[in-house]
Amino acid sequence: MKYIVLGLGHFGRSLAIHLTELGHEVIAADINMSIVEQTKDRITHTVCLDSTDRDAVSSLPLRESNAVIVAIGEEEGASLMTVALLKQLKVKRIIGRVVSDLQKTVLEAMNIDEYIMPEEEAAERLAMRLDNIDIVDSFKISEKYSIIETKVPSKYVGMTLKEADLTNKYKVIVLTTVHVENETTKDGSTRINKEASGIAKSDTVLMENDLLVLFGELANIKDLIQKG
Repeated sequence: MKYIVLGLGHFGRSLAIHLTELGHEVIAADINMSIVEQTKDRITHTVCLDSTDRDAVSSLPLRESNAVIVAIGEEEGASLMTVALLKQLKVKRIIGRVVSDLQKTVLEAMNIDEYIMPEEEAAERLAMRLDNIDIVDSFKISEKYSIIETKVPSKYVGMTLKEADLTNKYKVIVLTTVHVENETTKDGSTRINKEASGIAKSDTVLMENDLLVLFGELANIKDLIQKG
């Protein structure tokens, strides 16, 4: 997949490097040439440009990219201007970095419903989500083991955990399942409500649209997702 990361501060740099290491094509841009030079050997492509400049941003392969991530954090104004410009250019998927409640409110008003917080861990988790669309969230336990929240693979819908036999097939442990449903609030807006079912048991039934919370080696979990 191809991603564009705008802003190479600590968060943007970490995200771009993680995505590159996962095998994706990454175009990373920053207005500071020295930062671009420092990261060029660890990211697929780097470029120095002003992300609030329409002509400069238009030169990027926006339509061919799977997502554009606005990782600018120090200058909230520049971040919001960049997002607005990307909206004007009809970028299909924009993910914004949020550093304040006000910025989050403005992004929501612009119909940007994907945003992330600036911790390095969040960058790694976002890279994981972008690497596999069926991964909803992740938490790294150690270099070897992770906890991953993922959609129930369609082939296992309606089965019990005993019937699915995921532990023996893929060497992963199902910690719990999570029921997901859309809930309408008093003001008429919709929010996603998630409820864990408790510790998974052999007779736990895997339902459509539910999530699995898995523990194991990342390679084994990805194997389950891809073969499901």
